[in-house]
Amino acid sequence: MRVVYYSFTGNVRRFLKRTELNNLYEITEINASEPVSEPFILVTGTIGFGEVPTPVTEFLAVNHHLLKGVAASGNRNWGNNFAKAGVTISEMYQVPLLMKFELHGTLKDTLEFKEKVVNFDESYGREAIQSY
Repeated sequence: MRVVYYSFTGNVRRFLKRTELNNLYEITEINASEPVSEPFILVTGTIGFGEVPTPVTEFLAVNHHLLKGVAASGNRNWGNNFAKAGVTISEMYQVPLLMKFELHGTLKDTLEFKEKVVNFDESYGREAIQSY
């Protein structure tokens, strides 16, 4: 499964680098409105008071039909708005919220995410995916 991500501060990029997953695609301001051709899991940070970053919103406007799941980074200092971009995307596009992690995540977070991505292809379509 392809993993598409947006990393405003570099935390999501660092998190994904540790997973050693190969099929990664980074959303940038330049490519945010370009279509992709395969299903994907989205990983994004949360900005402001729990908002979805603008490049992610632009990307999903074009590619939401291929979105299969979402994970989000955030800062627990924001309380209920911690990683809220993931919750918003999950609800808006009716896909599972696979996980939330703080900043660039812990080693445990990294291993959990990698396992979910690797197993996602096997699980998707056969059974309901457990949301976070």
